[in-house]
Amino acid sequence: MDKFGKSQPVKRVEDVRLLTGQGRYVDDIAPREALFGYMFRSPVAHATITALDLSAARAAEGVHLVLSVDDLLAEGINVYMPSTLVPTRDGGKGAAAKRPVLAQGKVRFVGEPVAFIVAETLNQARDAAELIEFEYDELPAHVARAPGGETIHPEAPDNTAFDYGLGDEAATQAAFDAAAHVVRMSVEDNRIIVNSMEPRGCYAEPMDDRLHIAINGQGVWVAKSDIAAALHLDKEAVRVTNPDVGGGFGMKGMMYPEYIVCPAAARMLNRPVRWMSERTEAMLTDNAGRDLHHVAELAFDADHRITAYRVVSHSNLGAYNSFFGQMIQTFLFGRVMMGVYDVQTAWLNAFGYYTNTTQVDAYRGAGRPEAIFLLERMMDRAARELGVDGWALRRKNFIAPARFPYKSVTGETYDVGDFNRVLDRAEALSDRAGFAARKAASAAAGKLRGIGLCYYIESILGDPSEGVQVEFTDDGGARIYVGTQSNGQGHETVFAQFLSDQTGIPADRITVVQGDSDRIPHGGGTGGSRSVTVQTNATLKAVEVIVQAFSAFLADELGIDEDKIAFDDETFRAEGSNLTPTMLEVAAMARAKGRDDLLHFHTKAQIPARSYPNGAHVAEVEVDPETGKVALVKYTVVDDFGNLINPMLAEGQVHGGVAQGVGQGLTERVVHDEDGQLLSATFMDYAMPRADDLPFITFATEPVPSTSNPMGMKGCGEAGTVGAMAALANAVQDALWERGVRQADMPFTPFRVWDMLRQAEA
Repeated sequence: MDKFGKSQPVKRVEDVRLLTGQGRYVDDIAPREALFGYMFRSPVAHATITALDLSAARAAEGVHLVLSVDDLLAEGINVYMPSTLVPTRDGGKGAAAKRPVLAQGKVRFVGEPVAFIVAETLNQARDAAELIEFEYDELPAHVARAPGGETIHPEAPDNTAFDYGLGDEAATQAAFDAAAHVVRMSVEDNRIIVNSMEPRGCYAEPMDDRLHIAINGQGVWVAKSDIAAALHLDKEAVRVTNPDVGGGFGMKGMMYPEYIVCPAAARMLNRPVRWMSERTEAMLTDNAGRDLHHVAELAFDADHRITAYRVVSHSNLGAYNSFFGQMIQTFLFGRVMMGVYDVQTAWLNAFGYYTNTTQVDAYRGAGRPEAIFLLERMMDRAARELGVDGWALRRKNFIAPARFPYKSVTGETYDVGDFNRVLDRAEALSDRAGFAARKAASAAAGKLRGIGLCYYIESILGDPSEGVQVEFTDDGGARIYVGTQSNGQGHETVFAQFLSDQTGIPADRITVVQGDSDRIPHGGGTGGSRSVTVQTNATLKAVEVIVQAFSAFLADELGIDEDKIAFDDETFRAEGSNLTPTMLEVAAMARAKGRDDLLHFHTKAQIPARSYPNGAHVAEVEVDPETGKVALVKYTVVDDFGNLINPMLAEGQVHGGVAQGVGQGLTERVVHDEDGQLLSATFMDYAMPRADDLPFITFATEPVPSTSNPMGMKGCGEAGTVGAMAALANAVQDALWERGVRQADMPFTPFRVWDMLRQAEA
C-alpha cells in the first residue's frame, strides 16, 4: 500500500488534558449522589468460615446495605466468575475451580472479598466493616509453586490445575539422544504486582429499566456480557463505559468481583454505588504477573545448530483461575516458544498450581515475555558452554528470509522477517565494538561491566476483527468511533492521525470516541498489542466505503459516470471539471441535499492474519561488587514494527515497556510468608522502578512491512517488555560470570547480587 502512513511524529493531543489535571477518570465522574462501597476482605490466606455476622454492620450509621454471598444468591445472582480452561495431556481440561465473587464457605487468599458494605460516606462504610464478626478455622496455607499441601479446591487434587503438553515429546527425546551437545538451565521468572498509576474502580447507576456501569478497564464488551449474565439481564439493558484509564497493562483486561457486586448493590438499592480501590488493597487483590519456574534444555548438532528444545514449566495460578490464567503459561507461551530460530522439534510440558495467593493473569506481553525471556537466557548460556559468540550463535540459527512465510514448530505462521538485518543495525547502534574499552574503564573504577542481548519476537493477540463508525458532524468535522480502548497509549492521536492520512480531513477536526457499549456496537478492547493493526484495518475499509459512496454522489451531482471520479487521499477530482472538493466539503454538500445516509458509515473488518513484531535489545550494566548495586548504564533497541503511523508514539510505547521489564529485573519482587501473608503490600516494601534506574534508551526501527494486513503494520505495545527482561538478565550474568556466578536470577537487587558474588567466592 504505497500511500500508507505519512508517519509523522505528531505529539499526543490528549496529553494537554491529562497533564493539566483535566483527565476524567472513573472516580472523578461518579455521580455526586452515589453511595460508597467498601469491601471487607479476608485477613488470612486459607480458612473455613465458621461464622459471618453482619447485623452490627447493617445497623451502623449511614449504612444502606451489607452483602454476603448468600445475599447475592438469594437475589438469584450468578456468583461465579468466568474463566478459560486449557486442554490437558490426558485429553481433559484444566481444573474448573469455582471462584465466587464473595467468599463462599472458605477463604483462599489474603484480601479475598467476603462482604460488601454500602454507606453514605466511605468512612461510614469503613467503620461498619470493623463491626463485622468474621470467625474462621484457619487452614495451612499452600504457597509453594508445586503440588502438595492442604487442598485448596476439591476440583484440583494435589493443587495441580493442569498438566499441559505442546509439541512432539517422543521426537524431542530422540533429538536429544542424538545431540552432539546439550545445554540445560533452571530459570526463575519472579512474580510482580502491576501497580497501574490509577487503581481499579467502578460505579454503577440504575437508569429506569437499564443499568449503567463505568469501569476503568481495557474494553467494555466483555464486561457488558459478563455483568448481564451474572445479573440475569438482557444485554441491551446494560451499558458499560470506560472513561480515561490510568494504565492497564493486561491487569485491567478481565472481570473482577467488584464489577459484579457493585451493580448488584445499585440495583437492589435503586441508587448509584461507587467503589475505588486503595493502593494496598490493589496490591493484595489485583491480578499479579509472571511467577513461574522453568527447567529448559537445548540440543545442538556438531555445527552448533539447534536440533530440539524442551521446557518443563511450573506456574503459580494463585488461589483461583483468573480469566486468562491457565492460558498464559501454556497456549500463549507456546505461541513464540521457539522465538526466531529455525527449529522444528520441541516439547513444552507446563504445570499449573493453585496456591493461597492472589491470582496471576496477563501482564504486559501475556506469555510472550515469559517464553522469550527463557529462550534468550538459554541462548546466552548455550554460547558460554559451547565456547562461541552469542551473537554468532543466534545468527547461525535464525530463520532465513527465504524461509518466509515460516510455520513455526508450535503452529504460528510468521509472515516476514529479516532478523540478521535488524541485528546488524543493533550491533552498530549499540557500539558493540567499543564494549571492550568500556569494560576496561569500568574495571579500572572497580566495577564489573556486562553486555546482554535479547532477540525477541511476539505474536499479536486478541480478536482479529474490529468495527468502526465514521460520522460527519454539523460543525464541519468528523467523529470516529473505535472498538479499542486507550489505557494511555495515545489512541486519540493515532486514530485521528490515521483517518486524516487516509482522507485529508485535518486531524484537529476529528474526534475519537471510545469506550461506550451504547455508542459502539462491538469492539475487541485493548490487549495483545492488537489495537492499531485491527482498528486501522477497519478504518481503511470505512474509508473505502465512504469514497465509493461520495464518488457516486458526486457523479450524480455532476451528471458523469462514477468511474470518472477519483480520490487522492485529500480531494476528489472529476474528469472535465475543475472542482476538487475535500471529503468534508462533499459531506457538507450531502447535508445540504438532505442526504443523511452519506453522513454516517459503519463497517467491520478482519485482518487476514496476525503480525509478528521482532527486534533486538542490547543492555549494558555496571555492577559494584562491594555492594551488589546494578546500574543499567546503556540501552539500545532496534525494532521491526513494519510501517508506523506515528514513530514518536511507538518509541514511547517501547520506553514504557522497557521500564516495566527493567523494573521486574532490578527492583520488583513479591514476597509471601509461609502463612500466605503478603510482605510486599506497600511501596515501602515493593520497589517500583524510578527514573534513575534507567539510562537514555536509544531507539531505532528497521521495518520489514507485514504482509498480514494492508497497512504493513506490526503491533508495538508490549514489545519493550518482551525484549527487556532477557537483555538485562544476560547483561548481569555477563558481568558476574568472570567472578564465578553461574546462576543469576531476577530481581537483581543489591543484596541478592552481593549474595551471589559471596557464594561464588565461597
